[in-house]
Amino acid sequence: MQFGIFTVSDITRDPTTGETPSEAQRIQDAVTIAQHVEEVGLDVFAIGEHHNPPFFSSSPTTTLAYIGARTTNLILSTATTLITTNDPVKIAEDYAMLQHLTGGRVDLVMGRGNTGPVYPWFGQDIRQGLPLAIENYALLRELWEKDVVDWEGKFRTALQGFTSTPRPLDGVPPFVWHGSIRTPEIAEQAAYYGDGFFANNIFWPKEHYQRLIALYRQRYAHYGHGTPEQAIVGLGGQVFMAKNSQDAVTAFRPYFDNAPVYGHGPSLEEFQELTPLTVGSPQQVIDRYAAMREHYGDYQRQLFLMDHAGLPLKTVLEQIEILGTEVVPVLRKELAVNRPAEVPDAPTHAARVQAVYGDGSTRQARPTSAAGNNLTVGGPYQDTPAAPAPKGSAFGAAATRTEAVR
Repeated sequence: MQFGIFTVSDITRDPTTGETPSEAQRIQDAVTIAQHVEEVGLDVFAIGEHHNPPFFSSSPTTTLAYIGARTTNLILSTATTLITTNDPVKIAEDYAMLQHLTGGRVDLVMGRGNTGPVYPWFGQDIRQGLPLAIENYALLRELWEKDVVDWEGKFRTALQGFTSTPRPLDGVPPFVWHGSIRTPEIAEQAAYYGDGFFANNIFWPKEHYQRLIALYRQRYAHYGHGTPEQAIVGLGGQVFMAKNSQDAVTAFRPYFDNAPVYGHGPSLEEFQELTPLTVGSPQQVIDRYAAMREHYGDYQRQLFLMDHAGLPLKTVLEQIEILGTEVVPVLRKELAVNRPAEVPDAPTHAARVQAVYGDGSTRQARPTSAAGNNLTVGGPYQDTPAAPAPKGSAFGAAATRTEAVR
């Protein structure tokens, strides 16, 4: 079970002081937060992708590479990588490069984002959001899994004899989670590829996410990747803690009441009742999140949102300290009790390399077959034909489109 922090990278006025941090301060704060996440024994730091104020994280790979150079074991992830408006070729290159720089300590959450105007900013049509997500991800898989790719699709220029560089570290691409708040087609996509499914789990009642996760588990088994219980699930969450629960409520209320994301709506008490937001003592957080598997089944990753709504850095670091020293050690034990042996651990690069090669070596050099020169087609290279799409799949055409033009 992996635990960590995810940030949406908002720049928000502190309602208790009236101060608004600068972009420079928030960027440096994110690095400090990530380092502290590792220091207190948590596993993952994830950052979102936004291209508009009041957010600063327009280049997650740059930020994560910088953090990677200042950490040792921390898994670096995105809270969202925009599969609809980023070029799949650039995603393939950037995240493979990040793999190499961090020794494989990287995975990512694919998503469509929550900002409609981002589509025309990058030359796309929001009405094509789902088809873009399907086609772009199918191409990304090709680019990572094949040394030489021929491709023709609807949304970008064709590729002939193209080799994405660098190749994935050890021949094993980064693990991908597909993130969704409300879209069953994304749960289906995650299931089709045997990837992970990350449920945001911060804005809606549990019944909403139960339906999405149940669909993902069912379809994961349908496509032959394992049993529903072996599907790879991640959850988001929100907490704010103090030794005394009323002190936590008093301290957090002004931030909740004024937050652009959920302020001026339901009361703090109502929001806690409706969603996993938990404001109280460490024990209350333990009790609430130890019960998550009763709602969703055994899962692999739990991330918490903590550095938002204008909370100052000092407070965020204190919250992470409580989480890492008082809450997560207990949750690790609680969630391990009666966990079935067949439920897989959270994916890591080392484990995935071992699964492919069987030797357990994560740093052994892997030969790459002779690749194309990105200019001409042909020449001696090894290529593996795409597997036929499973029957009943909504993604068969996109996943095998390249075979039609070979």
